[in-house]
Amino acid sequence: MYLEYLGYVASLIVLISLLMSSLKKLRWINLGGALLFGLYGFMIGSIPTGLMNLGIVVIDIYYLVKMYKGKEFFQLLPFEGKSEYLKSFIRFYKEDIESYMSLEDVNIKDASIKYYILRNMTPAGLFVADKFDEHTLEIKIDYVVPQYRDFKLAAYVFKSQREEFIDMSYTHFLVFTDNVDHIKYVKKMGFEESTKGNRTCYTKAI
Repeated sequence: MYLEYLGYVASLIVLISLLMSSLKKLRWINLGGALLFGLYGFMIGSIPTGLMNLGIVVIDIYYLVKMYKGKEFFQLLPFEGKSEYLKSFIRFYKEDIESYMSLEDVNIKDASIKYYILRNMTPAGLFVADKFDEHTLEIKIDYVVPQYRDFKLAAYVFKSQREEFIDMSYTHFLVFTDNVDHIKYVKKMGFEESTKGNRTCYTKAI
């Protein structure tokens, strides 16, 4: 009976892994599912099931090591507000972007800072910001496409590229948001809750 439950749990974990948009999460969860399924296969005497899942474990480990050890190229690429590619990018990811932030109040065309965030020369995100005051940069859009949400792009923008913003005389980032998922993200990035003009916001020292 317990072995049957183990098989069900392993199957469920493998299925859940296939729902992940992040390749890294997919590999980790799939690794756990395959490990349990392999154990289940050997315990019920099904050698082919055990060996197949053992092979999946090895494959997952191989790609995870490759992901963690591989050197990747990141770049902030400025763009023009009337870019046709930008229109296509926004149109394609609009629903996902608006699950975190509203595009209605964002004037991308006239924003003072507009970057594609490239990962291995692939546009993997958008960073759009405006001057809030003399030394504060208000982030309007900080978006990463689903398959690259492993926080590497965020670390690149907020840590590796901090001198880029310091050279523009900015000392703080500012975000206005009431989206629960967005709040979790900015807090994970080191933003702290604050207030500006009676509005709740989140700030981070550059």
